[in-house]
Amino acid sequence: MEKLQSQVEAAWDNRELLKEKEIVVAIETVIDKIDKGELRCAAPILEGGEIKEWKVNEWVKKAVVLYFPIRKMETIEVGPFEFHDKMALKKNYAAAGIRVVPHAIARYGAYISKGVVLMPSYVNIGAYVDSGTMVDTWATVGSCAQIGKDVHLSGGVGIGGVLEPLQAAPVIIEDGCFIGSRCIVVEGVHVEKEAVLGANVVLTKSTRIIDVSGDKPIEYKGRVPSRSVVIPGSLTKEFPAGNYQVPCALIIGKRKASTDLKTSLNQVLRDFEVAV
Repeated sequence: MEKLQSQVEAAWDNRELLKEKEIVVAIETVIDKIDKGELRCAAPILEGGEIKEWKVNEWVKKAVVLYFPIRKMETIEVGPFEFHDKMALKKNYAAAGIRVVPHAIARYGAYISKGVVLMPSYVNIGAYVDSGTMVDTWATVGSCAQIGKDVHLSGGVGIGGVLEPLQAAPVIIEDGCFIGSRCIVVEGVHVEKEAVLGANVVLTKSTRIIDVSGDKPIEYKGRVPSRSVVIPGSLTKEFPAGNYQVPCALIIGKRKASTDLKTSLNQVLRDFEVAV
């Protein structure tokens, strides 16, 4: 692995090396390992069986970026459908134990684990989708995004991708999260274990995430705490032209231990008397 890393780093600093077969093979080897789940663009560091923090593997992201210039455009035909791109599509879903509903698309170089269900959706290169997760209709998983076990990405969810800057963390959705319809999570936002996002929640690095479940508001940015139940909100902000409402996200409580992990989003929100 150290040799692969040194080869990728050398090619990153000197793109002329991309003409050398050994470097091309090294980059292709890294992408193959990502595709198989043996390497990740970001990986959890565990302590006592729990996630302590996430480590961004910059050199792996560099390999993903370098994979583009060494690929040539080609025509890909699938029955009556035709594509023209540099990246191959994933194959051998049956052997991997993955259910793929037409017209789901996943690029080679994205890892998709056994037991995942892909409804008509899109998973980009560098992404990691762990076992038991549902990627629902028209949901997208961006490059290098990290999706945990038993996650539900509802219809139309947009999980952002990030390749550069290399040190930037990708979007991370941890185990057991439920991401409601038409949610957008981008810019490396980290949604911790078993959190629930109600429909239409938009989270960017600058979005104010405010816990309003206690006597005083507690504010977060870029992170949704574990088991939080989140709905869209708004704040009044003063502009030269007057006061206007800007979006925020509100944490209205914690997911109850009695709530089954496979329950519907509607039932979770009803627990907090939110109209659905």
